[in-house]
Amino acid sequence: MSHRLAVVVPTPAHSSISGPLSYLSELPLAPGTLVRVPLGKREVLGVVWDDGDLPENERTEANTKSIAGALQGVAPLDGAWIQLVAFSSLYYRRGLGEVALAALPPQLRDLTTVQLARRLKRPPDAPAEEPSDRAPELTPEQRTALGAFEESGGPFLLFGATGSGKTEVYLHAVQSLLARDPQAQALVMVPEINLTPQLQERFVERFGAGNVTAMNSGMTHPQRLKSWLAAHTGAARIVLGTRMSVFASMPHLKLIVVDEEHDPSYKQQEGARYSARDLAIYRGKLTGAKVLLGSATPSLESWQATDKGRYQRLVMASRVGQGRLPSVRLVDMNLQPKQTVFSVQLLEAIQQRIARGEQSLIFLNRRGYAPVLACTACDWKSECPNCSAFRVFHKIDRTLRCHHCGYTERVPRACPSCGNVDIAPVGRGTERLEEHLGELLADVKQANGEAVRIARMDADSTRIKGALEQQLARMHAGDVDVLVGTQMVTKGHDFRRITLVAALNADSALFSSDFRAPERLFGLLMQAAGRAGRDAAQAEASEMWVQTWHPQHPLFAALRRHDYPAFAAQQLKEREQAGMPPFGFQALVRAEARTQEAAQAFLNTASSAAQSVEGADRVTLYSAVPMSIQRVANVERAQMLVESPSRAALQRFLAGWQPVLQAAREKGVIRWAVDVDPLAI
Repeated sequence: MSHRLAVVVPTPAHSSISGPLSYLSELPLAPGTLVRVPLGKREVLGVVWDDGDLPENERTEANTKSIAGALQGVAPLDGAWIQLVAFSSLYYRRGLGEVALAALPPQLRDLTTVQLARRLKRPPDAPAEEPSDRAPELTPEQRTALGAFEESGGPFLLFGATGSGKTEVYLHAVQSLLARDPQAQALVMVPEINLTPQLQERFVERFGAGNVTAMNSGMTHPQRLKSWLAAHTGAARIVLGTRMSVFASMPHLKLIVVDEEHDPSYKQQEGARYSARDLAIYRGKLTGAKVLLGSATPSLESWQATDKGRYQRLVMASRVGQGRLPSVRLVDMNLQPKQTVFSVQLLEAIQQRIARGEQSLIFLNRRGYAPVLACTACDWKSECPNCSAFRVFHKIDRTLRCHHCGYTERVPRACPSCGNVDIAPVGRGTERLEEHLGELLADVKQANGEAVRIARMDADSTRIKGALEQQLARMHAGDVDVLVGTQMVTKGHDFRRITLVAALNADSALFSSDFRAPERLFGLLMQAAGRAGRDAAQAEASEMWVQTWHPQHPLFAALRRHDYPAFAAQQLKEREQAGMPPFGFQALVRAEARTQEAAQAFLNTASSAAQSVEGADRVTLYSAVPMSIQRVANVERAQMLVESPSRAALQRFLAGWQPVLQAAREKGVIRWAVDVDPLAI
């Protein structure tokens, strides 16, 4: 007797296959079982699903294919994982298969029973270190926060100043859980890959290598498979990962930590555009796991949730030991000579640090040598032929590189338009800033008489494997006097010798059309400031310098006081008046086509047809407009904003509008996607 199964398979977004397909099996298989199934001419990995999700025509089709086989030795994915995927698919308007199979390691499909047994068997002489029992003593604030966390259900927002010891609270929370429950698992999430190694080092030291595994997109397929199996079987008690780890199969999950919960990196920007932070909250509800969000500058959504009592706020306002937050100094660039990059005052302050053997951090959120290369004789600029953006000049390898599509060319010897040999960089990136600072400090010496050591840390300088670790090691060893970097240097790093942080060119976000720009800027500046003053002996002298053309802006007044609550209150008041998130709810429909006209025509047609969709009276549809970067890789992009004062009403409308969007797609439209709760508009 054959058994009919509902199986979720990998499908492209908005394909005709949106739910499970029907297959036959000689044996009944439980939901969550991993199987190999034929799909077209391929054999793919699938997940057995609840057959109640099968459409009627799939239940009665006569020529249903049989599965190729089940993965022996791999326990079925549990019900909570299935519910998490189903919710994500529904809320973020993506296919079940797209969400489910993206969460699984690709090599699972090719795994034989023998290979599986070999991977699960730990060699007798394995890399497992003994866990350390030398945990540092908690501060009174840490003890209070941890006690409140242990006593109630949450979710929790740990609002802790940079350097207040949030990581130690995470470690103690995990340690307490593992001591109470011999099977319990914990998921600890960080926003970016480059923060994983240092966190993993601390967790391995505390709990032993055999209990900890990492999970991020930078891993190879074999590494990802090994990590997934360790979590799925329960061998790994602790998973440290980036946003993708929110879908890790952890059958005994009891604790979820989301560090730097405000970070936009938790929002997926392609495929299923999910928020890993929000899904962590939902997963906690499904499994009964406690959820702890941590940040020195929480997202306004999470902050408002604590105001409303949906989350419990835990506060750690003081730094561990005698460290203190740096004093903030504003430099009015209106009073500086034209073309000034480093004000005289800032340059003197950097020189003082060098003389004392201390470190400085210069923050500029723009990589490359210069954002544009331009001709001095005609209007030619280094535009990308494939995108509506400029190619960035990288002096180190003499290339013009588009940071959107990757198109790269050698720098021309003369202007391609008029032949003028005098083509020059316009603006500054970190590479040019590093060079300029080297020129300004050429005659400055360290206390021992040696030349000043300047380093740069950005996506270009750390591209080669191991480069980031080398740069961090140099900083921690004191082999760098001045570090120039992008926002990657402002997050999570514990640089003990830095006593000065300077932010250049931060003003552009003050008047952005994106209503979230001030929130991101304030968070970035607060995080950058947090790199200074961590060592008690140097804390008194630590400073944060901000060069600005708008020193009277209220954002800087809050920054000078390190007053996030005041900044949040002002921003939330403005958001409420405008009906913006978290007081209103948004979705974007983005379309890509060969022409801008085709992209906008698709959106406008769908908008007109939306009036007949149930619930259209509860939403506002704005006009279709080009995206801020209109063309990428020769594809034109447009978007349409949808707003509603009710999350439920917006979801009901999107559900009814989805088939309308599918039907409105015409020739020339390459793809379209819905982005629920977008972070950038």
